[in-house]
Amino acid sequence: MVRWTFLQIADSAFPTGGFAHSSGLEAALHHGRATTGGGLDDYAREHLWNVGYASLPFVSAAFAAPADVWALDVRADATLTSHVANRASRTQGRTFLATSARIFDEPAVVALAARSGSRVDEAERPKVSAHLAPVFGAALSALGATKAETQTLYLYTALRGVASAAVRLGIVGPHEAQRLQQRHAVTLDDILDECAGLGPDDAAIVNPLLEIMGATHDRLYARLFQS
Repeated sequence: MVRWTFLQIADSAFPTGGFAHSSGLEAALHHGRATTGGGLDDYAREHLWNVGYASLPFVSAAFAAPADVWALDVRADATLTSHVANRASRTQGRTFLATSARIFDEPAVVALAARSGSRVDEAERPKVSAHLAPVFGAALSALGATKAETQTLYLYTALRGVASAAVRLGIVGPHEAQRLQQRHAVTLDDILDECAGLGPDDAAIVNPLLEIMGATHDRLYARLFQS
């Protein structure tokens, strides 16, 4: 993959809609979690391990077999039992594809975006969910990334999302958020070592309490984020 394309997608200015979501952090804050820098560290670590075990297997599988992306999308939908996380994944997946199609003009990515935005397919089946993990893997494969680059970028954006949400929620300032990302570089390495070879059959939530708290987001009295 051309390194400039990789850096462009990694840039926080790349408009994928991810900053509208807190990765469950806002709900966790209302439940008394991650109220301090130390609590945020714990939350980030637990969230990233959830991403590594529950989402990264679908990224990897779709990268290896882009033609199977919509079958993997169905399986990803079945694993996202929290309606809040499910909705966020669908929204971010469609936005990521739409943005990538407009910017890179890669025919395979354009086709993915067109399918994700259609009401029904040629067989009059319901439209696809377009969850972020499988479409991310398929799109990065089409753009010429390596598997390692794709997995690294997916995990990096997950960490960056938590750090950004923490700043806007007032938990930490911008500099401490950057220190959070620096500290958890080792966490991302550990996750890659343990999860890079996992497939969809291995997908699992390893910190279910975070999912339970995140599912309460819609019931918060006041909300800054969509999820």
